[in-house]
Amino acid sequence: MPAVNNVLVVGGGLAGTATAILLAQEGVAVDLIEVKPDIAAIGSGITLQGNALRELRRLGVWERARAEGFPFDCLGLRAPDPAGTLLVEIPDVRSGGPDLPATMGMPRPALARMLLDRATEAGVKTRFGVTATSLAQNATGVDVTFTGGSTGRYDLVVGADGIRSAIRRMVGIELATRPTGMGIWRAFGPRPASVTNTDLFYGGPSYLAGYTPTGSNSLYAYLVEDVQDRGGLGPDEKLATMCRLAAAYHGPWDEIRATLTDPSRVNYTRFETHVLQAPWHRGRVVLIGDAAHSCPPTLAQGGAQALEDAAVLAELLLARDVLDEDLWDELTARRYDRAKTVVDASNQVGQWLLDHEQGDVPGLVRRIGDLVSQPA
Repeated sequence: MPAVNNVLVVGGGLAGTATAILLAQEGVAVDLIEVKPDIAAIGSGITLQGNALRELRRLGVWERARAEGFPFDCLGLRAPDPAGTLLVEIPDVRSGGPDLPATMGMPRPALARMLLDRATEAGVKTRFGVTATSLAQNATGVDVTFTGGSTGRYDLVVGADGIRSAIRRMVGIELATRPTGMGIWRAFGPRPASVTNTDLFYGGPSYLAGYTPTGSNSLYAYLVEDVQDRGGLGPDEKLATMCRLAAAYHGPWDEIRATLTDPSRVNYTRFETHVLQAPWHRGRVVLIGDAAHSCPPTLAQGGAQALEDAAVLAELLLARDVLDEDLWDELTARRYDRAKTVVDASNQVGQWLLDHEQGDVPGLVRRIGDLVSQPA
C-alpha cells in the first residue's frame, strides 16, 4: 500500500495539480486547494520543452495538449536589423524522446484547465478561493485549518503554492528570493502565419525580444529589459511601453506589433530566483515546484521542473509503504541537484546578457538538454 492514504495539495499550478492527479488515479484521497478563485483564467502563454511533454503524457493529457498547443522542433535566431534577418535555425533537443516534439507552446489557461479536468476525472476534490491558515503536525499526521474555519487531518501536506509560498513560511523556512536584475514584458495575441517556432532577437533596446506560437491562432511575445519599477504605469501606458520597445524589431515582429492593441493582454514581471537547500520537507510537509526552486524563463524549464517534482514525489509515495527519511533522501537524490543545475544555468544565461558577455549559450543549452533528456 502507498506511504500515504490522504493528502492535501496546496496550490493549483503545474506542480500541485500534477501531484494530485498522479496520487488520486492510484487511489489516494487528495484534496487540492487554490487561493485564487479560478487558476485557469490566469496567465498568457507557456513554453514546454520535451521533458515537460513527457510528463504530460504520464498525466494522461498529452493528446489534449497537442490538440490545443503548437509543437515545433527548432529555434530561430534573428538580427535586430530593419529586416529581422533570420540568422540561423537551431534544432532543439528532443528531451522527451524521439516520439515527442522538442518544444510546444500553449496558452497557460488551456493547460491549467485540462489539468484541472484530469484531476476531477481522477477523483481529486478541488476547492478554489481557499487556503490553509495554520498547520499542526505530529508523527502520524498534519492538522490543517482553512480559511472559513474548517479543518482537516492529512497524512501529508504538499506545498506547491508558488514562489512566495505561505506553506513554506508556516513550517518556519526563511528563503531569500532574489531579483536577477531583469524584467519581462509579455503579450498574448494572434499568431501570424510566419511564426511557426520560437525566434529570439538579441540586441536592440532590449536584451532579448522573442515570440512563441501557442496554438493555431495564438502566440505570446516578450521583451526582456533591465528591471524597472513599472508598477506606476496604467494599462494603456504598459501597452504603449511594450509597443515602443517592440518597434526596434522587425520581420514577424512587424505583424505582431500591429496586433498589440489590448492593454489587458500585456503584463510585466520581474525575474526572480531561489533554490531551497535540501531537504525540501519538514516532517509531513513537503515543498515542490516554485515553492522550492524558481528560475527565470531563459531556458524555458520552470514548468518542466515543476512537473518532474510532481512525478518523482508521487512515484516515491506510491512505491513506499511508509513516509520515512529514506523516502525523503531519495527525493533529494533525484531532484535537488537536477533542479539546482537547471536554475543555475537559467540564471547564467541572464547574467551573460546583463554583463554583455558572449557566453557559450549553445553549449549550456545542449548540456541542460542532455541532462533533462534522462527521466528524473
